[in-house]
Amino acid sequence: MFTDIGPLELVTLVVMAIVIFGPDKLPKLIQDTMGFIRKVRSFADSAKEDIRSELGPEFKDFEFEDLHPKTFVRKQLMGGEDDPLGLKEIRDSLDIKSVLDDKPSPSVNGRAGGISTEKSASGGVAAGAAATSGAPLATGERPPFDPDAT
Repeated sequence: MFTDIGPLELVTLVVMAIVIFGPDKLPKLIQDTMGFIRKVRSFADSAKEDIRSELGPEFKDFEFEDLHPKTFVRKQLMGGEDDPLGLKEIRDSLDIKSVLDDKPSPSVNGRAGGISTEKSASGGVAAGAAATSGAPLATGERPPFDPDAT
């Protein structure tokens, strides 16, 4: 909360507090503010303890910080060492370095990943079914249709 206040801003606030409240009232104001902060903290701590005691013994390790959305997602979805959603397999199959190095990606579901490319007779690169059959498509010819792929 106060991490973005620089030293010059802090000095300005102190000078303004001395000018507004005066040097004789400032120590009493600081004591009253600190007492109020202590009361708020003790109220929050007692409320947390009351909630923990009402939840019962199965929630004795419950932390209120775990309710923060970022912490909740990190803890529940990403888990510890295990991979409950199977994200590690997807992350490994999407290896961008192998695409950039023109190496075939690792096999996924028993099939070799990636599309092999070959140079056609016209000097262009043909991909997919035309590259595997070896015959480039003629002008105006439609590529083969695979109903299982669509």
